[in-house]
Parts: sequence; structure tokens; C-alpha cells
Amino acid sequence: MTDLRGELAVMETTCRKAILISMACLGILAGSALAQGELRFCLRSEPKTFDPLKVEDDASVAIRYLTGGVLVRMNRQTQALEPELAQSWKVSKDGKQITFKLRSGISFSDGTPFSAEDVAYTVRQLMDSALHSPTGDAFRSGPGNVETKVISPTQISITFPAAVAGLDRQFDQVAILSAHSAKKEMAVLGPFMVADYKPGATVLLKRNPNYWKSDAQGRRLPYLDSIRLDIQPNRDVEMLRLKRGEIDLINTLDSEYFDKLATASPQAVHDAGPSLDSEQMWFNEVAKSPLPAYKKNWFRSTTFRRAISEAINRADLARVVFRGHAQAAAGPISPANKFWFNARLKPDTYSPDAALKSLQNDGFRLENGALKDKDGNEVVFSIITNSGNKYRERMATMIQEDLQKIGIHVNVVTLDFPSLIERITQTFDYEAILLGLTNVGLDPNDQMNVWLSSSENHQWNPQEKTPETAWEAEIDRLMRAQASSSDAKKRKESFDRVQEIAVEQAPFIFLVNRNALSAVAATVQGASPVILVPQTYWNVERLSVK
Repeated sequence: MTDLRGELAVMETTCRKAILISMACLGILAGSALAQGELRFCLRSEPKTFDPLKVEDDASVAIRYLTGGVLVRMNRQTQALEPELAQSWKVSKDGKQITFKLRSGISFSDGTPFSAEDVAYTVRQLMDSALHSPTGDAFRSGPGNVETKVISPTQISITFPAAVAGLDRQFDQVAILSAHSAKKEMAVLGPFMVADYKPGATVLLKRNPNYWKSDAQGRRLPYLDSIRLDIQPNRDVEMLRLKRGEIDLINTLDSEYFDKLATASPQAVHDAGPSLDSEQMWFNEVAKSPLPAYKKNWFRSTTFRRAISEAINRADLARVVFRGHAQAAAGPISPANKFWFNARLKPDTYSPDAALKSLQNDGFRLENGALKDKDGNEVVFSIITNSGNKYRERMATMIQEDLQKIGIHVNVVTLDFPSLIERITQTFDYEAILLGLTNVGLDPNDQMNVWLSSSENHQWNPQEKTPETAWEAEIDRLMRAQASSSDAKKRKESFDRVQEIAVEQAPFIFLVNRNALSAVAATVQGASPVILVPQTYWNVERLSVK
């Protein structure tokens, strides 16, 4: 009996250990299904705000995307609009009103229930003129107040004083705030929430325990447990940390860094093709600028501007400066913008002979290798770009060489960015500028401040009291027409014509569209880099880290 009892005791102890081990294994599996690691990457500047309605800098935009819950979301891969906190929505025929049907049973990260009252509160804050919300500017369609009507806890209508073009798409940028939470903007509806912030060092995000989404297998999203955002403006340091495995991705890479990393870790780099961004140059057409009259005549001549465009070898710029990670630009919109790009437009064909012939037909003549105008003035001008940007400096040098082939002497000047902006916006003391245009949104309304002749950002001739040319007046008319229409087909017809006029008149000489380059470590699962911001973590709720 004694021996039997001893054997039973050993068996019982063994069984208990087996049960404990099994339970521990189940716990590990359950934990891995719910929380799969920490994603780490760098912000290149300090976030200026955690209030999603005040966001305008890149770092704050990134945090808003990771933490903010929105009514609708543009899928960064397909560019289609998809339901989020709103199950469905309807825009009125006149483009002034949108009605949302909201999901029920959702709570903010602090447990506060979500309802139509929160949407109404957010819209009132967004449109408060005292707040000066950059996001709210996209909704300011005309004088008058925006009206919100809470129909039920899950239904709300919002009415604007005038039509807002692409009204539903604008809500992709509007993170919903809680009307009742004591945590204010820190109570969020997105997949992550701000857990810790060390200025100058790190922003730590933790998974939102109340996030409403699940995957097809019923697992709660997000998969990640946390995201650590290190504040690091030095791109060399950022690259070194990726190679060491200290961070998991780089959202945007310059072509030189891309090629260096591709040599060592080809599986980590991604070239998603042309981005929305463009590199371009323009001439000073401001009547009150301090330039001599004969140079103003050159720069205000469509023939002169078009000839310069034809004399620039865009293919070489893409091949040499950007190492093949760019494409010749056809106009103001990149082919990456699938709906709004005017596919009828093609990049200017490089032809110095055709350029010279056009100039000669306009009274210019070539003497001893130097181009002169009809009054004998030698064609000489300076291209200014921002110092420290080696890509633009190289582009300017190559344009200098191209134009020398038709007898034009170009000086390349680099200035610090504040001095450059002062010349563009205040003194108008420049001849030609080479800069880039960063586009975040897809809608033409995002470029109203460039194309309207009265705008401050109408770079070649800002803040015109009335349009100084017939073609600028036509662009004004077309931009306002597309902005006031809710018919997507009519809007595209108007904006297609704007793009055509921009190419015909060449106020901007569009050079190249840089490719969207990024890097993602093999340890990150589920990444599928795209061209739209944020390229690498647009589907962050479904990413995981080994």
C-alpha cells in the first residue's frame, strides 16, 4: 500500500506539472494572438501637437493617423473610400450636406461611449474660426455657419453653407474627439493611444484596449502591443539604426540611401513607383519685381517658357540625379493620383533643336554660341534652390548644362530656406526657382492655393488683384467650377483642362515625379508599402513584429 500511494503521489504531481505547462503554453499562444510585438521607427521632428484638429506638421500627422478614429478612411492602396466609424453615408446632390450612419457599441480608449454627439462636437470644434484648424480649412466653402443635427445616437447630418467638393473624402483627415471625456483629445478611437511622451526623445503608443475592429478570424485588432517613435532628424543615424535592427522601418528614403541599403539588404527596400510629389522650376513673372524690363519680357513669354521646358532632358534628371527612382513629369498631377491624372498629357520631349527654333522664331538669335534677344541682350539668368538639398543642386547643374547647348548661360545659386522663401513671397528678387511640391491629398481642392491667381502660393505671380492673363482667368473659373460641383465627372473635366493649360502655358516647368521609396525590416509581418502617406504603415492595425 505504501508503494502504491507513493506512485499515485508521483503521478498526481506529474499531472499537475503537465496541466500547469499546458496552461502556460495556452497563455503564451493567447498573448501572441492578441499582442504581437512592438513596432519601432523614427519621427524626423518633434510633434507640435497631439490635438488632431491642429495638426499640420509631419510628426503630428503620423501620430494622428496611428491614434485617430475617423468616420471614413481612404484606402492608401486602392485609393477607394471605405467605411470606418460610419457604417454608411450619403452626400446631398448639391454637395452641401452629408449624413452619416454610425456604428454602435464603440467606446473611446478611456471607456467613454461613442455617439453622434461626439461627431457634432468635433465638427463644431473643427469649424471654430478661433481654433484656426488647418484640417478645417478644407471645409470652408463659403460664408456662413456649419450646422450639425443629431438625428439619433447613431445618425447625424452636417450641412455646410456652400458645396464642398469631395465632401466625404475630406473626413479621412478628421479624427473624432470625445464630447464628454475628461482626457479630451487623449481619448481616442484609433488602434493606438499615446501612453508616454519624452520631448526630444520618444513618443510611446500602446494598443487601444477598446478598439472596435477584429480580423476575419475574430481576433481583436491591432495585432501590435505598442509602437515606439524615436525623434531623430538625422537620416544617417536613422539608416544606421535600421541596419542594426534598432528600428523596423523607414517610411521615406532618398534614392541614394535606397541604393546603399538595396546592396546590403535587397529584401528590405521597396520602390512603389511615382509618388504624388514633383520637382519643378518657375520664372519670376511679378510685374513689380526689381528685374530689368527685358528679363520680365522673357519670363512672361509663353514661347520662352515652353522653349526652356523642351531644352531640359528630364530622362537624364531621373536617371542621374535620382538613380532611376523618378519619372519625367507630364504636368501638375502625378500618374500616382489615379483618378485625377490627365492621361492625355505626356512629358515634354527633349529637343534642344526645337527649343532653339522656337526662340529664333520669336526674335532671339544665336551669336558666337550665346543666345541674344531681339534687342541684343544676352540671355543669362540665375536658378536659385535651397542649400543643402544635393538632389536639387545636381538638377540645377544639369539644367545649366542643358541650356548651355542652346546658348543660354545659367548661374546656379543656393540659399538657406528662410532667405529663399523671403525672395519668393516678399522681395520678389529672383529670376528662376527650383523647388519641389509635396502633395498629401489627392483632390484638386488641395491645390486651390496654388492655382487661384489671388492666392499667396500662386508662385510665379502671387496675389494678383485680378487675373493678369486670359489663361489665368480661365484656370480661376475652372478651379471654382470643380470646387462647387458634386458631379465627379464634371469636376474631372474641369481639372483635366486646368492641367492642360498648365502644360500649354508652362508657368511651372514640371520636371520629375520622385518615386515613393521605403524600407521595412523582414521582422515586420503584413507590410505592403504604397505611394500614399503613410507609405509603410497605412495598414498598421494588421502589422505584427516577430
